[in-house]
Amino acid sequence: MLKINPDQRAAWLLFLCVLAVSFALSSCSKPQSNSFQLSGLTMGTSYHITVVAPNIDNGAAAPTLDQQALQSRVELRLALINQQMSTYIDNSELATLNRLPVDQWMEVSPELYEVLVLSLELGWLTNGMLDISVGPLVSLWGFGAGNDPFDEQRRVPDAALIQQVLQRVGFNHLEFDLVANKVRKRRNITLDLSAIAKGYGVDKLAELLLSAGYNDFMVEVGGELRLHGNSPRGEPWRIAIEQPDGGMGAIHSAIVVSGVGLATSGDYRNYFEHNGQRYSHLISPKTGSPIRHNLVSATVIADTCAYADGLATAMNVMGTEAAKQLAQQQNLAVYLISKTDSGFEGWASDAFKPYLDKVR
Repeated sequence: MLKINPDQRAAWLLFLCVLAVSFALSSCSKPQSNSFQLSGLTMGTSYHITVVAPNIDNGAAAPTLDQQALQSRVELRLALINQQMSTYIDNSELATLNRLPVDQWMEVSPELYEVLVLSLELGWLTNGMLDISVGPLVSLWGFGAGNDPFDEQRRVPDAALIQQVLQRVGFNHLEFDLVANKVRKRRNITLDLSAIAKGYGVDKLAELLLSAGYNDFMVEVGGELRLHGNSPRGEPWRIAIEQPDGGMGAIHSAIVVSGVGLATSGDYRNYFEHNGQRYSHLISPKTGSPIRHNLVSATVIADTCAYADGLATAMNVMGTEAAKQLAQQQNLAVYLISKTDSGFEGWASDAFKPYLDKVR
């Protein structure tokens, strides 16, 4: 289950860049010494947590969990989410739901129900561009969990086969019992929560830290972030948005954030080429084929990381103009990077601009 593909390795490396930049941009301040890090593997990727312990001498309340106990609680919480939402674990709740016959109700955990409802909400908000049933198409194009990411023999599927698989796609074929935590499939669809589960895991870890008495921290799972309070240097967290040129470490923009979730989705690392045409791992639920537009990266800031995670994926599938329109209409904090003839061009929604304006 702990299988890390190139996108996930890239996310982990990006986190290291983010962490380094967050310290570098605050280098003029004296760092605090009472911080610690937790890390490990989860959800087929890695997690990293930076915690600034309260200064008890200044009257702050003592945390209820020490570092060792906190690590144990983090591992248990992530294991539970994995058991609920993983597509790698055969007996997970999600895997059981995927095997369930059409029209049969299944009672699910409150956590899985919450993520499924949020996925449905984001699906409607983005006109179907976030679709948690798109997995069969992703696999058809050679980007699924069981595919070799280094396979140079990947080919464009037959058009008739794409249309056939499209019949098994559609989040609207999932029905909810609004009284009980029950769901059922009205068509033989396969659900995959990879576009939102990591962000949800980040949120749950943030809740755990807050309940334990920690108010200054950064939580990261697979590149998705939740930030609260101040960094170890006593200032709000400063985060880099990576230049989407396939390299590592180049910074396109920097932002200052606290008390929010943050997620970035890009199509510039996981793709294959065939007959001179590049095919992205981001598949349109409408056409059944990889996206073909100039938007290469979408960063979203939201109250929760789960919301930011799902929305960033949808924005990247939508394309530049549709993403801009949705961001402005719904007052969403979105930063887009598009590839133009003259290079990479950034665009910030009105709701995102205050985060950029704080950087001097």
